[in-house]
Amino acid sequence: MPMPSLVEDLGVTIRQLRMQQGLSQEQLAERSELNRSYVGEVERGQVVASIVTLQKLAVALDTNAAGLLVRCEHVEQHRHAQFVNLAAIAR
Repeated sequence: MPMPSLVEDLGVTIRQLRMQQGLSQEQLAERSELNRSYVGEVERGQVVASIVTLQKLAVALDTNAAGLLVRCEHVEQHRHAQFVNLAAIAR
């Protein structure tokens, strides 16, 4: 099974921050001036967000683009640790 990509990790990160702030996808879309269905696609890792979109989402989530990318790295590290643990159990 391939490891999730940065695009998927970004989606997880955005969803986590949105939910921590108690925002719906529609509210996040309004704040970021994006279409709600597009925000959903970003969260599901189905589209590659541009740098401009990344910045809009970051501002709407009260952070910055660099902060989102750092959080993506944490998501990736957490997923990798889970993968290693599951692989160890499967042996």
